Amino acid sequence: MVAVSDAEVFFTGFPGFLGSALLERVLARGDGPVACLVQSTYLETARRRAREITAEIDGVDDDAVRLYEGDVTEPDLGLGDESLERVRELYHLAAVYDLAVDRDLAEAVNVRGTENVLEFADDRDVNRFHYVSTCYVSGRYDGVFTEDHLREGQRFNNHYEETKYRAEVAVQDRMDAGLPATIYRPAIVVGDSRTGETDKYDGPYYLLRLLLAQPEWLSVAFTLAGSSDAELNVVPRDYVVDAIAHLSASEETVGEVYQLCDPAPLPVPRFVDTLAEAAGHRTVTLPTTKPIARAVSSRLSSSLPLEPATLDYLDHPARYACPKTLQALEGSGVEVLPFESYVDRLVAYVLENPAIGDEPMV
Repeated sequence: MVAVSDAEVFFTGFPGFLGSALLERVLARGDGPVACLVQSTYLETARRRAREITAEIDGVDDDAVRLYEGDVTEPDLGLGDESLERVRELYHLAAVYDLAVDRDLAEAVNVRGTENVLEFADDRDVNRFHYVSTCYVSGRYDGVFTEDHLREGQRFNNHYEETKYRAEVAVQDRMDAGLPATIYRPAIVVGDSRTGETDKYDGPYYLLRLLLAQPEWLSVAFTLAGSSDAELNVVPRDYVVDAIAHLSASEETVGEVYQLCDPAPLPVPRFVDTLAEAAGHRTVTLPTTKPIARAVSSRLSSSLPLEPATLDYLDHPARYACPKTLQALEGSGVEVLPFESYVDRLVAYVLENPAIGDEPMV
């Protein structure tokens, strides 16, 4: 006998870092119950987080989060006999975020997974589709990249960027055909600006942990020829979640793309200096070429917290603007805090939680 769910909201990407926080906001505004697609590997984690989330929200019972075992890489998401015909709103966050991801894995999860979720949404004729993309669909676009940009003939730093680009192309093609969707493009997401909490040390955390692995009295970082003209666009998790929660609650955002980025990011040299100051490290930056820096990083990566793929972001030519986002969030109280205002909390969290790794959820 087929089990029929009355859930009208569907999530992928739970119990991930962003997905967990966004699910809590969706439930708190009364949009439950929510059906969540969860890989078998993460079912126990999902059950625990679901209990924690429902316990925190007044008036929400334990049954507000419904977990369904499946996988975005499988046809009909691997749901089998589970019937979710009443789903009308879908949040697609599931992706593999790893700058060094293998091409086949990135293709399976980010591209085919998104296509499968789009088919699932189409079969149920949903009236709202929310897709979390990334600003880095820009690839190495040389110039200011806005919400109106996508197909610019850009080349990409890695398979993550390229497959997220192709996934967004698939979503935008469906939007052009009538899918009522909204796309959210976060920049580089770091921990919570209030607590520093994160569940993965990647991206800028490689820079921080490289500094922390060296003596306070003298630490060394790389600088590349294009670093002084490059920006490292970082936003905290709470801003991303607050922005998506606000934008997704409005019918006026259907058909739009929103870049959730810092409109005034730090140049790379100042970003590194800010990290070093917060960590209390006297730092010297050594000018070098990318091939040399990559070779050194590869050799040291087995003993130090390094990912050679992050070097591409030290001379990244794209700069991000978010005029539509700023306009849509005007008066909401949702805004990006300056990185300098919360970097101390990020550093403190890393120091207090050294066991957290950099492995993606796949």
